[in-house]
Amino acid sequence: MTIFTVPTRDAVSPANQAIFDQLQKSLTFVPNLFATFALSETALGTYLTLQNAKSSLSGKAREVVNLVVSQVNDCEYCLAAHTMLGKMAGFSDAQILEIRQGRVSFDAKLDALALFVRETALKRGHTDAATTQAFLDAGWSQGNLVDVVMAIGDKTISNYLHAVTQIPVDFPAAPAL
Repeated sequence: MTIFTVPTRDAVSPANQAIFDQLQKSLTFVPNLFATFALSETALGTYLTLQNAKSSLSGKAREVVNLVVSQVNDCEYCLAAHTMLGKMAGFSDAQILEIRQGRVSFDAKLDALALFVRETALKRGHTDAATTQAFLDAGWSQGNLVDVVMAIGDKTISNYLHAVTQIPVDFPAAPAL
């Protein structure tokens, strides 16, 4: 049982109402997790700024990070959302299931990314030097590594918010592994 309810537009601050309006226009709805960020006067805007920040990572690479971290953190909300977004990025259903396990057999560079992300998330940043070197040897730069850590942090924030609030998932459920 959850003690949190998803706030409506009328229940949030005027600044968050403006963000709801932007989300409604661009996404056609306000995802429950974003609405939950709006329980804070500042968290929704701050989170969206982080999520939409420029990055050296491609959309596909970013979805690898999102799927791997959400699987490590067992976030049913983010797994559902990023399964849909992963398909939009061009991954098949089978590829998404593989990515969630921290492997990408169909792309060596993304495989090194997935392995690095999984270990970093599991070990809370204490990644083995060999895993980091394999990531770099696969063609990722040190700047990419910084952006990957930023993306892990971004996804961890939303994973944790869902874990704490248990608000309803408003995307089709991700298949079980």
